[in-house]
Amino acid sequence: MSPAPRPQRRGLFAGLRASFLTGLVIVAPAVLTIWLIVTIVEFVDSRVMPLIPQRIFPPQLTGFDIPGLGLLIFLAFTLIVGWLAKGYIGRSLIHWGENLVAQMPVVRSIYNGLKQIAETVFASGNTSFKKACLVEYPRRGIWAVAFVSTDTKGEITRKLDTNSKLISVFLPTTPNPTSGFLLFVPEDEIVLLDMSIEDAAKLVISAGLVVPDPDNSGKLRGANRKR
Repeated sequence: MSPAPRPQRRGLFAGLRASFLTGLVIVAPAVLTIWLIVTIVEFVDSRVMPLIPQRIFPPQLTGFDIPGLGLLIFLAFTLIVGWLAKGYIGRSLIHWGENLVAQMPVVRSIYNGLKQIAETVFASGNTSFKKACLVEYPRRGIWAVAFVSTDTKGEITRKLDTNSKLISVFLPTTPNPTSGFLLFVPEDEIVLLDMSIEDAAKLVISAGLVVPDPDNSGKLRGANRKR
């Protein structure tokens, strides 16, 4: 009986390649995160610092630049504006400014679009998505990740006049989840997911490459689908 063949050892190049890829997986996210933070800080500094009067410009007082000072000033300014906006005078000024912008044909379209995006991105409470789910799209048998928005109300429910309760669902696109489709789906055709909204967004953005930990996300759960 001939002896079993010995497993072939991996070559030096293969070992170096595996070590390099392992290191790249660890180093790349950290480097990209630092690069993104530095880029944002430098961009904000370059836009904010020129607005500061020359007599109080920090380099003239300290003799060197202070990285991130422009970002801190921007954050402080935003905080003050938000605090003032809660009062009657602040709301009146905002209302006056929006009425002024509404009279500018091109500017009002850009402003309203950016305002809607900001309200959607930074929304909290009842205006945020409630749950991640699966819906059959674009046809039966093919599933897509979506987000439960709210119960469908108003004219849409009256016009459709369905026996099942309708749910408003946002179906994001890959890799840009800020664009997508608004679907009105019967409640019994939605499969709710245990994964968080953040994990579902990562799944969509990565085109399925970043899969949530099954120990944390659990199994799919949802109502029995009716055909």
